[in-house]
Amino acid sequence: MKDVNPVRRNLLKGAVATSLASLAGTVSLNASQSAGADPDLIHRENLKAGASDWQLTRVQLDKRGGFRSSKIEGYCSKQSLAAGDEIEIMVSTRPAQEFKIEIFRTGYYGGRGARLMQTLGPFQGKPQPVPKPGKKNLHECHWDAAVSLTIPDDWPSGVYLGRLSTLKDKTEYGYWQNYVVFIVKDDRPADILFQCSDNTWQAYNKWPSNYSVYTHPKGNQGPWADVSFDRPYAKYAQIYDNPQSLGSGEWLCFEFPFAYWLEKHGYDVTYCSNSDMVTPDHGLKCKSFLSVGHDEYWDIKQYESVVKMRDSGVNLLFFSGNSVCWVTPLLESTDGRPQRIMFRGGPYGGKYKYAEARERDNGPFPHRGPDEGYLMGSRNVDPVNGGGDWVCELPDHWIFKDTGMKKGDSIPGLIGWEYHGDPPSDIPGLEVVARGTALQGGVNPQQWTATIYPGPKGNFVFNASTIFWCQDLASPPGHMLPWSHWSRPHGPDERVQKITHNLIRRAIS
Repeated sequence: MKDVNPVRRNLLKGAVATSLASLAGTVSLNASQSAGADPDLIHRENLKAGASDWQLTRVQLDKRGGFRSSKIEGYCSKQSLAAGDEIEIMVSTRPAQEFKIEIFRTGYYGGRGARLMQTLGPFQGKPQPVPKPGKKNLHECHWDAAVSLTIPDDWPSGVYLGRLSTLKDKTEYGYWQNYVVFIVKDDRPADILFQCSDNTWQAYNKWPSNYSVYTHPKGNQGPWADVSFDRPYAKYAQIYDNPQSLGSGEWLCFEFPFAYWLEKHGYDVTYCSNSDMVTPDHGLKCKSFLSVGHDEYWDIKQYESVVKMRDSGVNLLFFSGNSVCWVTPLLESTDGRPQRIMFRGGPYGGKYKYAEARERDNGPFPHRGPDEGYLMGSRNVDPVNGGGDWVCELPDHWIFKDTGMKKGDSIPGLIGWEYHGDPPSDIPGLEVVARGTALQGGVNPQQWTATIYPGPKGNFVFNASTIFWCQDLASPPGHMLPWSHWSRPHGPDERVQKITHNLIRRAIS
């Protein structure tokens, strides 16, 4: 078991004991003056013409209630890459037929939500094999590549969707579509580092039929199943039915509205995958780090990188829920490519009661992680899922400036479908800025808490305590509001937008 004490000791030793309510401002990191800084990049990018047609229009699942769409489907050889790097796109069509690939960068683009970067093809498609289950039920595809793409130097960091479309012929009613998804990263010093939660997308991916981290015959919470990034993303399989999720993971469901909103307002943002954070020092050039949406699965090296960011003065903002829940070792593919297989290695939580319960009920696990509460300011609790209103607790705190909120005022449906609670009582300066009750299935109550605490160098750590935060920031094209546990967010809310502006402007000042 990993020692849980050093992180906590360092935090308590170095943290500023005064309340953040009186904090004059955050330290300005020298990184923003480093070579390669381009704070106007995202603003300039979003002045370019957006695409009027980038969403999936025609999709067909293999069966009613299924997840796979084998008319056309694909995956990429890497989760992320930089300009100048090469990525392969693997595609299968059933039956064999021609197809094209349109590459879009998602963003604001005058409200259209994406820009067409390149059209590839036509290509001759063919049926590619479904792999036989390997050790630990692993489904790892070894498909032939349709195309190898070198990322042009002028493609900025962002989340890119490749829309796969069959071409019309006499044997079809028309065309069929699906996505592939990849992230373009860079190493420039930006104000905001937006971490995509793609480990979690893959953990819940059921392609081809019912094979995810959660579907092993031994049970759905143990370390028994391996999953591979070398397979298509099936349709999202949890709380609601979203056909736009075919091939795109959970990006359009729980993260894209945040990116759309950031780029609308010209924030200086760069993007990365969970796997990029395994690299030490990846985020140290940035002023702030964002965890967004459902960010459940973290490699321990990723955790250590983010702790180092906090201790170096980077502001951490967890606009997410159920985050830092499971230690997720990232392993090589069977052909040796790094970080292409993952599994549930064990719980974060250290000696915390719910982590101990997970070990008792679903272990033994090969790994254990530190108490995530000392990083995020609040923990994963049990039950961790449910729905509720986000309720103001400290209206005089600076995060609520110009919102008009009073104590007890609530933002309907913003808590869900998973959240955090039970903050550590011994973090100096920690404040609970919002709190309330979530109901699991409409009946089973649990207390959640949104928190903020000062870091050791004038920085801060904020935890919104909900997967749904981005739902009330924006409603871009290609996005659907979710519904879960008899509760739902309502969409763009000026108070959520203002709170987010207050936090990010403080974080990048």
